[in-house]
Amino acid sequence: MWDRKREAFSTYKRLSYKDNANPIDMEDNSALLQSGKDFEASNPSWSLSLPHVLVATLTSFLFGYHLGVVNEPLESISADLGFNGNTLAEGLVVSTCLGGALIGSLLSGWVADGVGRRRAFQLSALPMILGAGMSAMTKTLAGMLLGRLFVGTGMGLGPPVASLYITEVSPAFVRGTYGSFIQIATCLGLMAALLIGIPVKEIVGWWRTCFWVSTIPAALLALAIVFCAESPHWLYKQGRTEEAETEFEKLLGGSHVKSALTELSKFDRGDEPDDVELSELLFGRHLQVVFIGSTLFALQQLSGINAIFYFSSTVFKSAGVPLNLANVCVGISNLAGSVIAMLLMDRLGRKLLLLWSFSGMAVAMALQVVAGSYHSSDSRAVYLSVGGTLMFVLMFALGAGPVPGLLLPEIFPSRIRAKAMAICMSVHWVINFFVGLLFLQLLEKMGPQLLYSGFATFCLIAVVFVKRNVVETKGKSLQEIEIALLPQE
Repeated sequence: MWDRKREAFSTYKRLSYKDNANPIDMEDNSALLQSGKDFEASNPSWSLSLPHVLVATLTSFLFGYHLGVVNEPLESISADLGFNGNTLAEGLVVSTCLGGALIGSLLSGWVADGVGRRRAFQLSALPMILGAGMSAMTKTLAGMLLGRLFVGTGMGLGPPVASLYITEVSPAFVRGTYGSFIQIATCLGLMAALLIGIPVKEIVGWWRTCFWVSTIPAALLALAIVFCAESPHWLYKQGRTEEAETEFEKLLGGSHVKSALTELSKFDRGDEPDDVELSELLFGRHLQVVFIGSTLFALQQLSGINAIFYFSSTVFKSAGVPLNLANVCVGISNLAGSVIAMLLMDRLGRKLLLLWSFSGMAVAMALQVVAGSYHSSDSRAVYLSVGGTLMFVLMFALGAGPVPGLLLPEIFPSRIRAKAMAICMSVHWVINFFVGLLFLQLLEKMGPQLLYSGFATFCLIAVVFVKRNVVETKGKSLQEIEIALLPQE
């Protein structure tokens, strides 16, 4: 079975842009691009689509917030709900959310294709509002876990839909920049959770306020998305061409509508069924791009990012840095890398940022390995550990963090985009869960040096994988990318 997959994948890689498109298609495509110049003297205004993108990134802000909301208050939560000192219960408060996220991500493709992108955003906001309310009002561990499960479902559903939506409504020349907003919003959500959680030790029951606060951006998302454009790509797939034209006008301006619709219709494969079977994604002709996407997300999680976040407080504590200041330093590094990625995404391209990012992460892990060779009290170990931690977070945010969520909706054909993203995000959550589950056991059996060496190896494997398999999508329309990558029947 694997031999057939490998043969198919190597065939896919050998095909160039021109090999994948027949001569007639390429001539027609050139004519289309030329005609597009008649319709537009310049790129569409970025300001028209920006408000729609900012509303969509509220899902990522909520994603980051709920990832961090229990970090500071967990001790207070366990004391108030009567499971203080029960490490299993404390772990469930965190991991139940991840389980819900897996459910949400599995459903995301079918929901986004079934009801549209806007309603999918509302459906992601609803369980986050209900779940946060349950967690804020509960007096039992069971109530807390049920609330976290609801929140996790919304967390899993929202980000894949946001990636789809931003990819489909953004002009090609700023699509990378707008895609980077997802990572920035996640960082801001994490930092907001940290800041709001600061009074938790001084104010009794403040952890309930931390949950209530999250309902505000969730409600704002559910209301604001009503006034945003629906994805013209989704509308066109539904045969609602006139509505797609109206939404293109909102997003691109009237002078660009005709060329956008012409480009969509040019690559419409009317002979293909609308429904996408799971077997078609896992074993059919779309296997190659789904394999690339799933592997990118798997390598992202196997790089050691969760281990770095988990142990960052320990590393900074050994350097005499207070916990709150340590969290702020990590947050600033994360945000700085995300902003740099935003500035460079549409200039240098996705592939180069991925190569830089995974290479830098491998170096940062190597610093951690070297630090482990010194005694813990040695100042060199402290400096290398702190420096390696901040460098790793910075380099992760530069490429490995934001790029997969942007790149994958770009390389997936329109027909399979939502469901393929659902599969890839599910791989992300499964790997995330098992890394979290096994990390402490591996650390105990292997020791930090060997474990960090393993993470560095995965980073280097990622560099080779990106170099060989990832294509550059910078500045290309989604239709250009699709015809370049889609293999022949």
